[in-house]
Amino acid sequence: MTSKKANGQPKPAQRVIKKYPNRRLYDTDTSTYITLAEVKQLVMEGQPFVVRDAKTNEDLTRSILLQIILEEEAGGAPMFSEAALANIIRFYGHAMQGFMGSYLEKNVQAFTDFQQQMAEQSKTLTPEMWSQFLSMPNPMLQGMMGNYVEQSKAMFEKMQEQIQKNTEQMFGAFGLKK
Repeated sequence: MTSKKANGQPKPAQRVIKKYPNRRLYDTDTSTYITLAEVKQLVMEGQPFVVRDAKTNEDLTRSILLQIILEEEAGGAPMFSEAALANIIRFYGHAMQGFMGSYLEKNVQAFTDFQQQMAEQSKTLTPEMWSQFLSMPNPMLQGMMGNYVEQSKAMFEKMQEQIQKNTEQMFGAFGLKK
């Protein structure tokens, strides 16, 4: 039985990868052991998958994704500065932890969408046209960046509203009004 996406298209089956106690990863689709680099390739290709503990069936997908990020960060060109990592850590246990995760996720998705739009546009450009495109102010580029900036701004405003509501609730609990 195949499930359907909201647009009526068949949803691709989720690939199951089992992690064994010896730390090996087994791809049940191909019936082969795979490496973390191959799991990263699945991510890069946008293939849906889940990593499950072979014994307990516990979902280990997040920990495997974090392991991939750790290896990438330990490599030559880290994406996150120490300051950025420290700021992310500071949100754990904070009242805004859930919102911050959502904020980051939506901003990364908006940036990914922007990147995909740019990739689609670049398919029709020759190297000379691409050079000209990048060297002059371009309304289309500004429009796409504007959409990303607007989405980011809206998420930030939502976060500010949530902080204000939390503050008002806290003061209200102490009998203080604004």
